[in-house]
Amino acid sequence: MLEPEPDDGRQVTLAETLRELRKAAGLSGERLAVRAAMSQAKISRIETGKVLPTVIDVEQIVRALGVPKEVADELLSLARAANVDYASWRAYARLGIWRKQAEIKSLSDSAEVVRQFLPAVPTGLLQTRDFARAALQQVVESEPAYDVGQAVEARMVSQHVLEDGARRFEFVLTEQAVRWRMTDAVVMSAQAAHLAEMAGKPNLDVAVLPNSATVPGVPLNIFVVYDERLVTVELFSGEVVLRDPRDIAYHIELFEFFKARALRGEEAVEFLRSVADEFLRESE
Repeated sequence: MLEPEPDDGRQVTLAETLRELRKAAGLSGERLAVRAAMSQAKISRIETGKVLPTVIDVEQIVRALGVPKEVADELLSLARAANVDYASWRAYARLGIWRKQAEIKSLSDSAEVVRQFLPAVPTGLLQTRDFARAALQQVVESEPAYDVGQAVEARMVSQHVLEDGARRFEFVLTEQAVRWRMTDAVVMSAQAAHLAEMAGKPNLDVAVLPNSATVPGVPLNIFVVYDERLVTVELFSGEVVLRDPRDIAYHIELFEFFKARALRGEEAVEFLRSVADEFLRESE
């Protein structure tokens, strides 16, 4: 799958309700499509549950149907709930954690701009092989077990998307994410140096939010924004996917807020090189 699946129950309820409202209004799918400025094929896919409508889709449809405000509000609330998904790491482990890496690659392949906010650890797209191996190790006993070697290889393959100059990748890391001692000083030095090298690529913007910066906001979660299409938010136990345009717009605004206070360009490169040198001296 390219994206976590929506809640089937909410999607079916939404599809059935929209179909019944259309019939109650005495409209054909073709007539509703004209009123809602959509294709008839899209209306059909929404009503049969083959496509999960966005909140904007539902807004257009209920406006075209002229339903009472309380009904429209209820449907919009249902659409917002249906457009939020949760996938646990346990579920990914059952399928094979490498599938998650393949999913990340597919999402990145289909996006023109990918924004990643990284308050705790560098993204897998920017990890060295040795750092990735350390990052993918089981930490507590209740974590799901999976093939670390296969997951590392999948992570390395996913990084090929960065070679596509037609796509733009923007990363904002906190200083903590750069310095967090995931493993020994030698690997940490190589990881920081790798980040500095990647920051020099023309289609990558690697920014670092230093501890010295005054930031009136709390970096709570790792999140990734794919164009203006969806947001993934990482938790300890799994991942939440948001598709509501308001949630997406909020996370883009939040990303720009942190990026505006971060070191960028040559300043970021110099900072990353200095961190790499510190770890290297420590290892000697």
